Amino acid sequence: MLKMRHGTGSNSQKIRMRFFKYQGTGNDFIMIDGRDGSFALSKEAIEHLCHRRFGIGADGLIVLKNHAEYDFEMLYHNADGNVGSMCGNGGRCTVRFAHDLGIFEKETKFLAADGEHTASVTDTEVSLKMGELTAFERHEDHDFLNTGSPHYICYVPDNEAVNVFEAGRKIRYAEEWVARGGTNVNFTQILAQDAISVRTYERGVEDETYSCGTGVTAAAISAHVRFGLHSPIFIKTLGGELSVSFKNENNIFSNIYLIGLAVKVFEGDLPSALVGFGDLCG
Repeated sequence: MLKMRHGTGSNSQKIRMRFFKYQGTGNDFIMIDGRDGSFALSKEAIEHLCHRRFGIGADGLIVLKNHAEYDFEMLYHNADGNVGSMCGNGGRCTVRFAHDLGIFEKETKFLAADGEHTASVTDTEVSLKMGELTAFERHEDHDFLNTGSPHYICYVPDNEAVNVFEAGRKIRYAEEWVARGGTNVNFTQILAQDAISVRTYERGVEDETYSCGTGVTAAAISAHVRFGLHSPIFIKTLGGELSVSFKNENNIFSNIYLIGLAVKVFEGDLPSALVGFGDLCG
């Protein structure tokens, strides 16, 4: 829950906000326990918190909320402060956060932007069930599919040689994709019949991230359809390794699981002065 800690100073009271920092293969998030309903920050405040020079630094901010029909609800904000679509690594980090808070023991069911999800945890991994995938666009030089967030998948011979920021930004802001609400861009290299490398330009962050859960899920399914890679598919990202397993029946994909490490990095109290608390609460 959001905790305000009051102290006395020579001029005014000091207010501090409790936060937690989690990461999943380098995709990092500010986590807030908002079960008491008191969390309310503006878009500008959230963007400030995610800034890597003037705030905590993160790819996004996630609020864990109560829900009458689920163990919890996940509300995801992009680094630009806007409410985002589903975030796979963010979902895995939220599951680990909920487990650390004692909300569940081994298995959970929760609500996210794209609907219901289930997940399980071990000491080392979080396995997150993604939504069923029924729509798949295959084009000559790329694939497009929505795995909770929209993803453009293109294939390259050498991922290390790609300028992800420049090439990804060019596609993300192309007229076609702006008209469709924007897209994430995934540069994918085939490594083996069960392994790929993925680098992602993420909308909302507007830069390359160390990993993208919905992106590697989309890339794994694309690689299966286009090149016949078999489940489970192992994915190399800048931040570490993930795996994606799925079932395919006539190109309807179900039982899709995103699996990998998700851990707490640190926690702390953020002085209100760093956020502009009084001006930016909304």
